[in-house]
Amino acid sequence: MSVILFAPIDGWCSALEEVPDPVFSGKLVGDGLAIDPTSATLYAPCAGNVVALQAAKHAVTLRASNGAEILLHVGVDTVAFGGEGFEAHVVQGQDVRVGDPLLTFDLDGLAPRVRSLITPVIIINGGGFAVVRREQQRTVRVGDFLMELQSLGETASSGAVVVPGPEIRKYLRVPYEHGIHARPAALLAAALRGFSADVSALAHGRKANARSAVAWMELGVQRGDEVMVIAIGPDATAAVAALEAAFAAPPAPRVIRDPAVQADERALRGVVASRGIAVGPAALIAGEAPLPSETGAGVARESADLERARAFVRAQLEKLHATTTGLAREVLDAHLSFIDDPELLQTAQAWIARGKSAGYAWREAVEESAKVLNAIGDPRVAERADDLRDLAAQVLRALAGDAALLDPPAGSILIGQELLPSQLVGLPAGRIAGFCTAAGGPTSHVALLAAAMGVPALVAAGPRVMHIAEGTPLVLDAEQGLLRIAPDAATLAAAEKALVHDRSKRVAARAAAHSECRLASGERIQVFANVGALADVRVALEHGAEGCGLLRTEFLFLERDTPPDVEQQTETYQSIVSAFAGRPVVIRTLDAGSDKPLRYLPLPRGENPALGVRGVRASLRNPELLREQLRAILRVEPLTACRILLPMITDDSEMQSVREIVEDLCQQLGSATPLLGAMIETPASALGADRLAAVADFLSIGTNDLAQYTLAMDRGESELAAHLDALHPAVLRLISISAAAARAAGRPVAVCGGLASDPLAAALLVGLGVDELSAVPSVIPELKSRLRALRLDDCRELAERALEAASAAAVRALAVDAGGN
Repeated sequence: MSVILFAPIDGWCSALEEVPDPVFSGKLVGDGLAIDPTSATLYAPCAGNVVALQAAKHAVTLRASNGAEILLHVGVDTVAFGGEGFEAHVVQGQDVRVGDPLLTFDLDGLAPRVRSLITPVIIINGGGFAVVRREQQRTVRVGDFLMELQSLGETASSGAVVVPGPEIRKYLRVPYEHGIHARPAALLAAALRGFSADVSALAHGRKANARSAVAWMELGVQRGDEVMVIAIGPDATAAVAALEAAFAAPPAPRVIRDPAVQADERALRGVVASRGIAVGPAALIAGEAPLPSETGAGVARESADLERARAFVRAQLEKLHATTTGLAREVLDAHLSFIDDPELLQTAQAWIARGKSAGYAWREAVEESAKVLNAIGDPRVAERADDLRDLAAQVLRALAGDAALLDPPAGSILIGQELLPSQLVGLPAGRIAGFCTAAGGPTSHVALLAAAMGVPALVAAGPRVMHIAEGTPLVLDAEQGLLRIAPDAATLAAAEKALVHDRSKRVAARAAAHSECRLASGERIQVFANVGALADVRVALEHGAEGCGLLRTEFLFLERDTPPDVEQQTETYQSIVSAFAGRPVVIRTLDAGSDKPLRYLPLPRGENPALGVRGVRASLRNPELLREQLRAILRVEPLTACRILLPMITDDSEMQSVREIVEDLCQQLGSATPLLGAMIETPASALGADRLAAVADFLSIGTNDLAQYTLAMDRGESELAAHLDALHPAVLRLISISAAAARAAGRPVAVCGGLASDPLAAALLVGLGVDELSAVPSVIPELKSRLRALRLDDCRELAERALEAASAAAVRALAVDAGGN
């Protein structure tokens, strides 16, 4: 028999391992999930009976209809408040229905005083039950699906095998400061694992199964009370000794946090998404779009409501589209294409025809498509899923009559679970000082937008972000990855001084951005821009780009039913090359495949498309599509300004195959052969860089993919964002190997991935032997300024030390110590 548990509280749902208490994170109490709350009432996740209500009112245990015992424990160490800040709405022995309120707590009052208010939802008699489905790493609302429990049968839950043996009795005195609550109960039950004995505990006339954490809590014993333990079986003596040891060594008491004396600890660490420093008051990002009702009011009305909401959102998007450029416009292009997508509309109409509301239908249609994209397992495809969910939220808000754009106070720092790209794009230029989100990643759309807009930003800072009150003074240090909350006067003054200094440095760097970039020791380092559309060129040149080190051509091929023809491609490439006015332009061929599917490109869908037919593999599998793109590039004038870059190369045979096609086309067109380069994005291509350098005219290192493949971490996974760092020594060694191979073959080597946009990494990359950097336009002035202060010998010495470092954090510390701060 299975039981569905629904979310008992609003908040961020995560794994138990994230609970800052080893009794819960180590699953000594049992399996389950945890929710970091954003609301203050705890509801019943299922129908059942209240078998335990702790005296401190901070925890409730329910017994479901299938016998599963579910502990809901608000916060870590909240038992120490003795009920202060908690109000119970049930009593022990009461039957409850799903959604009945269990208890309410003072969220704002308790949050600053405890280590965490994260709320575990745990199956504490888990030997008889298995969690067969569960949510994780997402925001949940009360009533959302949380997990499904399956009964394993009576034999699975009976505990230790009862066999004849001696009987041992002993009186033990309770040492725990707050009596036997969840943590000590779990430790006592865990102490008996592995012993062949039937063990009971007696106190106040009640008897409990000593292997059950719930039973221990039901005894209701307090500090100083005597408990008789009785053990029968071959291991009776050892079992009693284990309990005696547990009673003799109670958990150390935890100290309640006092905000008045914890100011130095009021800081959160996040992942830098866009560098800079900001000072300002906290402004809360609006929560998720309101949940729509499921039942509709008739097909005609719901269809009309959906059309009105879509028309409203479309008008907003078109208004923003007219005033934006670059990546912001690309995001809006995607949203405008989705708002009228025929498949989405067809699916939504089908839901409406089944009697559902417009909001429910639209949400379900979007979620179906988003799940398909997320299942592909590639972060770039996941960006499309994020765009879909962003659009869904816009339409749902329009349906609810709450579709106003964000309007935070000028100079504020936005905080919240996540910031949607549409919300950032919709802000007036210069309105916010920066933002910090609990979730997200440094390669997300909103992170890239922030970098392009020059807005300091931290992401993946964790759920504590959600507890910051509106108007709280903040210092956002997106250089060191810290958010300081309610800093003291000295910290605030230092931050404001650093901000003034940072601004003056940026002004000076911008003034010198158009000058040639040379190291202080005289060596020439070229600094290019990464470009994804014609609109990006103007921004790149304004920031001092010396050319384009990476032109992503996917924008021409996505969101279409047929591929662009040669004329369409040639016109686009020519406009970009002409805009760069003779400066070098590196054009990367289509980087698509089973990881980033196109409607007109049939490719196999393996279990892990990110490791499947993608990049140059997909191009060689579809040679006519490749030939059409190459033909379009070869028609651009002057061709001498163009270089062709091949994505996801792993061996020299792939280079040779494409070179043969290029040379054949050049012969047909009567044109010279342009330079042909290989992208180093995998450990295989880095370790084989000597062979690639022998057949390529240049190498370009894509550090985003190189880091995720080397470290086996998905760069779209916010939980890993803090650990996925391209400055990891293993990644640096692969860059070093690639650069050395290029140098030995007399070939230039560039870095065009995210690491090139991190000024802190500039000295290291130069020291490793990199000749060219291609970055997001907004950082080019600072990057050039940083490079001009460096000497090559110092860079090489720093690189040697970094290659021997133990971690990415150690490398970053070396870079800061060397003057990279």
